[in-house]
Amino acid sequence: MSKEWLRRRRRDYFYRKAKEESYRSRASFKLLQAVKKYNFIKLGDVVVDLGASPGGWLQVAREIVGDKGFVLGLDLVKIKPLGFPNVYIIVGDVKDPEITRRIKAVLPRLADVVLSDVSPNISGVWEVDHARQIELAECSLQIAVSILGPKGYFFVKVFMGEMFNSYLNQVKKYFSSVRVFKPKASRAESAEIYVLALEYKG
Repeated sequence: MSKEWLRRRRRDYFYRKAKEESYRSRASFKLLQAVKKYNFIKLGDVVVDLGASPGGWLQVAREIVGDKGFVLGLDLVKIKPLGFPNVYIIVGDVKDPEITRRIKAVLPRLADVVLSDVSPNISGVWEVDHARQIELAECSLQIAVSILGPKGYFFVKVFMGEMFNSYLNQVKKYFSSVRVFKPKASRAESAEIYVLALEYKG
């Protein structure tokens, strides 16, 4: 069996598993695997999900926080409602200077966790795509530090490349510790990797 065959099989596995478990995206398992390893979303938490379409991470977050938690999703496109009173959806852009104010207006209190799976429209030119994705990750970081409570968590997707270490150093300024994580559900050939920042210094 070739490595490519095994990779295709794994991709198909998470796609089928998402369908079987009624998740809107195979990406749901990236978040599930990260939470299982680091336990950074808990019952009753307030969670903000940036780049939330089509809603797979919203589903996972709602399952974990339960009825007493609160989940807010943000994306450029309208997301089909999940049908829970404690899941709120905003149509907006992480690059909009007003977006932090809009988010704060909805949250019941400062967030415990900010998630960001935001991606640019892929051009196929690697240097351009990497720079665009880092820009979105920087916008997500600024939103996170504006809405997180003390000791909050920030989980963000980043594309590996020459700007990665610089971005990682930015994150470290605001948080007590940082982990870099590649979920098994992430495609092996993908340059995406996730940064988990623990305990926001406030």
